[in-house]
Amino acid sequence: MGAYPGSEVTLAQTLEPGDNYARYLASYESEGNTIYALLTIPYGDPPADGWPVIIFNHGYIPASQYRTTERYVAYVDALARNGYVVFKPDFRGHGDSEGEPSSAYSSPDYTVDVLNATAAMQGYPGVDPTRVGMWGHSMGGHITLRVMVTTDDVKAGVIWAGVVASYPDMISNWSRPNRPTPVATYPGRRRWTELNEMYGTPDENPAFWASVSPITYAADVSGPIQLHHGTADEEVPLLFSERLYEELLAAGREVEFYVYEGDNHNISASFSTAMSRTIQFFDTYLK
Repeated sequence: MGAYPGSEVTLAQTLEPGDNYARYLASYESEGNTIYALLTIPYGDPPADGWPVIIFNHGYIPASQYRTTERYVAYVDALARNGYVVFKPDFRGHGDSEGEPSSAYSSPDYTVDVLNATAAMQGYPGVDPTRVGMWGHSMGGHITLRVMVTTDDVKAGVIWAGVVASYPDMISNWSRPNRPTPVATYPGRRRWTELNEMYGTPDENPAFWASVSPITYAADVSGPIQLHHGTADEEVPLLFSERLYEELLAAGREVEFYVYEGDNHNISASFSTAMSRTIQFFDTYLK
């Protein structure tokens, strides 16, 4: 395991505040890159031990289209209004963050950015370093799981519609209604083809593919996990969350799993219910 020292968090710009919290554009360092992030801080004096903090991992958005303060506005607001410091990193190459964008599934870069974000926020004034949670959607769910099997610093994780299955499942079972062939055949997954050529296919070399799949290490997750997924998700199969749920149960880990009938990738129709469950879960394990 590498070193993820984090850095000082610098406030770069004051943004329009929320109802009961301040908002900032902040920055920190990750592998020599200055990474920007959205930071929210509740108004008022922090608790005696400091505020709990949630590291917020966004889903896939093309780097050229990504804007720090766009999308996930209601998600961040709900967490921030309920007494959490929220830190949403702009992964390298996104927004004003330095570095080149990559793939969360074939490169460790974004996971390293989040590990450094976690360490950076543990040292932030007014934050309790022992009460760190993590929220992830889609690609961000994959990153959340990777982080939680890498470090013990994250005490609870919530994953919405996460790409959390094994690589064999991702390669063979990740198709979409408008893309009937598996996602692995598309340009963004060329690295998987390279790995196939180097190490063999999942059928030929299951040990290798298991070794790089974070779900393999379900027994090592650093804390309880709550999963949410809609049955009408056209981006990430419900199967992926089902697989992780089964592995966590088999490993004897604390896990909750909520399925939303007919709901989409963003759980839009059941957003209030899913977010209420999310906040209750974080309140249970972080407050």
